[in-house]
Amino acid sequence: MQKQITLYPEIDTILTELIKKIDNVIGDNLLGIYLFGSLTYGDFDPGRSDIDLITLVNQQLNAFQIEKCHELHLYIEKRNPKWLHRIENSFTPTSMLSNIQPPNDPRPYYNDGEIWQAQYGNEWIINLYLLDKYGITLFGRNIHNIINNINIKDVQQACVKDLFKEWEPKLQDPKWLDNHHYQSYLVLNLCRILYTVQKADAKSKKVSADWVKTQYPQWTNLINTAQNWHYGIQMLMQKDVLEFLRFVITEVKLIKSDSNL
Repeated sequence: MQKQITLYPEIDTILTELIKKIDNVIGDNLLGIYLFGSLTYGDFDPGRSDIDLITLVNQQLNAFQIEKCHELHLYIEKRNPKWLHRIENSFTPTSMLSNIQPPNDPRPYYNDGEIWQAQYGNEWIINLYLLDKYGITLFGRNIHNIINNINIKDVQQACVKDLFKEWEPKLQDPKWLDNHHYQSYLVLNLCRILYTVQKADAKSKKVSADWVKTQYPQWTNLINTAQNWHYGIQMLMQKDVLEFLRFVITEVKLIKSDSNL
């Protein structure tokens, strides 16, 4: 009988097959495979959410291992077309965990059917915090025995950097928001940034979005639209999303001026 990992048997089947195939490819270089993101803290929506994984390795993957990992992900997505381009996996060397600051070196990253060398940004600290707090060990060493405790203030500072380095420039690149998924993603991500910076806590996007709707009801319609979006429907609220981005930037600047973030 298949072990239950999540509330979704079809996803458990995918994860079980991924674990077996990744182990076969990486072998002794594999430290562990871990699930994080919405599947681990109760936010998952089969119509909109992705499957987020991190695979920890002792040493950087070689070219052969990278190609084989690419092939196995493509194979599994082809067998499960509902999840095509909806599985992400970072093949991360454990040496990167020695510093909470984003690593200088890239790691092999699988997303949208491709695998490439990608650098972590400020999301590194945020993801480590959430991985330690909510992550599920699928294979190998327990994730909670690997990650050092991360101070919430470091997470707040990472959120601030993420807002100004990653998202503020999007004001000059509104074409990016022609993608309906990106509109929804940005709105909910901004809710979590605002919640984390103001509350000194990191919660799921749903918890953060519900809190923002309570505190700033003028954004309720936009946030509800973002929460209700799923693959196959449109979200045509580019101007509102940009206005919300400006609003969050202003609010975070005010919070920063009143604190030492």
